[in-house]
Amino acid sequence: MIFNKASNKPGEHPSVTIAPVTVPHYLESTYWWAYTHPNAVRVFERQWLVNLILWGNFSRLRDLALQEMGDVINDDVLQVACVYGNFTEHLVRRLGPQGHLNVIDVAPVQITNLHDKLGHQKQVTVLQQDSSALTFDDASHDTVVVFFLLHEQPADVRRKTIAEALRVTKPGGKIVFVDYHKPRAINPFRYIMVPILTTLEPFAMDLWNGQIADWLPSDCQNLRLDKQTYFGGLYQKVVITR
Repeated sequence: MIFNKASNKPGEHPSVTIAPVTVPHYLESTYWWAYTHPNAVRVFERQWLVNLILWGNFSRLRDLALQEMGDVINDDVLQVACVYGNFTEHLVRRLGPQGHLNVIDVAPVQITNLHDKLGHQKQVTVLQQDSSALTFDDASHDTVVVFFLLHEQPADVRRKTIAEALRVTKPGGKIVFVDYHKPRAINPFRYIMVPILTTLEPFAMDLWNGQIADWLPSDCQNLRLDKQTYFGGLYQKVVITR
């Protein structure tokens, strides 16, 4: 596992240009309690807790995302942002002999936490990068997965993150998004989640009231997009084929 650097040698896995990275102000000011403070990791890095936060749906949503990559992954995969719980561990287990995983996160404490969870993995590279300004080459990954990140970002940052995910995906490759979604009117969680999200996840309501397709770059509007919703519409999986 490598911190903040990746090889540019011919024939090796996706290259990256190293640039200074700072934690965005919106993340520090809004999510310090959940992501950027060391105590946040100590509290939230519990599998049972992340499952509870998702009302028992973590494993199902994790597996739905991973199924898009197949049982054995022999491609170059990018995971945009670290994830509490065992998402990355399960992804790593699917890597075949030719598979490689890059994981990026803008918060150093999250990178350290992932390193502690995974230990040394020769097929995994962990880099500090901003999801809205990736330094990977164009078309450098076969699959990009964005698991419960978009709801944590202001709309302008979300738009850039989606554009960057599309940019670094190879033609014919997939971008897999899993995140919150506005539930159906008959779903009681539609009303339970509003005070929770407005208090703790202020950018999530913006995602609720729109569609991931709304934030696609203008030159990507005609890409194939498959959307599925789960748990009465509270969660969504959107797969875009590049």
